[in-house]
Amino acid sequence: MANTYSQIYIQIVFAVQNRESLIKPSWEEELYTYISGIVQNKGQKMLAINGIPNHIHFFIGMKPTCCLSDLVREIKKSSGAFIKEKKLTPFRFQWQEGFGSFSYSHSQLTDVIQYIANQKTHHQKRSFKEEYLAFLKAFAIEFKDEFLFDWIKE
Repeated sequence: MANTYSQIYIQIVFAVQNRESLIKPSWEEELYTYISGIVQNKGQKMLAINGIPNHIHFFIGMKPTCCLSDLVREIKKSSGAFIKEKKLTPFRFQWQEGFGSFSYSHSQLTDVIQYIANQKTHHQKRSFKEEYLAFLKAFAIEFKDEFLFDWIKE
């Protein structure tokens, strides 16, 4: 789009179905590289990606022509197929329906990138559920408990 100037930064969060801890350290980097490739092939810029065995976070610089829900749907579909094709887990792997997306300003880039890089340390103190609910509250996003992820007991 000629004469279109934008600065859109989005953090996306989604979980493994039933928040099962299926993403193993032995292959998580391969998964993150694959997802980064999808983001780049769709013309967006991967700024950070990381997670723990039951969910991932990634942070992108997004062009205004991108439809976020289509991008996330493609990432989930393709990465799920990649995990199955590569036989990275002996268990049935599926991403949980839905996702969280949170927007940031340019001045927050460093903080968000560092937050994502420190996911493993962060989750030693705070559960995914606590983290996710904190995001929803911090961004003043109205929600109904019945439409959130299917939580398992922690």
